[in-house]
Amino acid sequence: MGRLALCVLIATMVIVSQAAPGNFNDLFTSNNDHVKVDGSGQVRLVLDHQSAAGFASKNKYLFGRVSMQIKLVPGDSAGTVAAYYMSSDDYRTRDEIDLEFLGNTSGNPYILQTNVYANGVGNREQRVYLWFDPTADFHSYSILWNQKQIVFFVDSTPIRVFKNNQDMGLPFPTKQSMGVYSSLWNADDWATRGGLVKTDWSHAPFIASYKNFDLDACQASSGSCGPNSGKWWDSSAWQALSPSDAGKLKWVKKNYMIYNYCTDSARFPSRPAECARD
Repeated sequence: MGRLALCVLIATMVIVSQAAPGNFNDLFTSNNDHVKVDGSGQVRLVLDHQSAAGFASKNKYLFGRVSMQIKLVPGDSAGTVAAYYMSSDDYRTRDEIDLEFLGNTSGNPYILQTNVYANGVGNREQRVYLWFDPTADFHSYSILWNQKQIVFFVDSTPIRVFKNNQDMGLPFPTKQSMGVYSSLWNADDWATRGGLVKTDWSHAPFIASYKNFDLDACQASSGSCGPNSGKWWDSSAWQALSPSDAGKLKWVKKNYMIYNYCTDSARFPSRPAECARD
């Protein structure tokens, strides 16, 4: 899906913030002139014929929560993808946690695709429609990652849980530190209706806006990111969803999920083992 090229380009439980949002320039770097930072700390990624746009965190992290508020490309965004993800350095054996916002033609809803790679193995996509217009205002998108689970949140609503199933012999991201990345790029070979709808460049520039960056996670360079770190995300309260959050997740699955790799028998004639616990 063009991730390697992008890496080169950019060189309830209600989630309660444990730290104040940080300054973009303190947390991230970008050498691309299509990344615009204003005096208030708001960031715009600009996609046009000349270039995609992206930024990368200055530090690598091992467990914690990353969050940012995003307002997606308005109007006809077909063919574009705004990606927000964590990834380790080794592409071949990478661990990666993805949120990808798949653009669409005007009037049609955005699709949010999530995916998890562990030790280079991915193909665990789920897709949901969002229950609001993500281009009208900013909304928070968060990843909680600890030893037991990865949880994707939209505002305070969990939309997916990916559990640690190492007891079944399945890989889970526990050892490789990850950077935090975001990018806006042209993916019209697959992003909208499987590539049937192409990017209409007459609508360029395409702009996604970001603010309130919160990387409340363990810096890998600290050497204290193990299971006994004493960090809040390792407490028992965060090892599984609360009953309230489990109810919210069930609501999302019932009303807004449009694709789940676990039920795609064409791709997976033998149901993936972890899906028995989904």
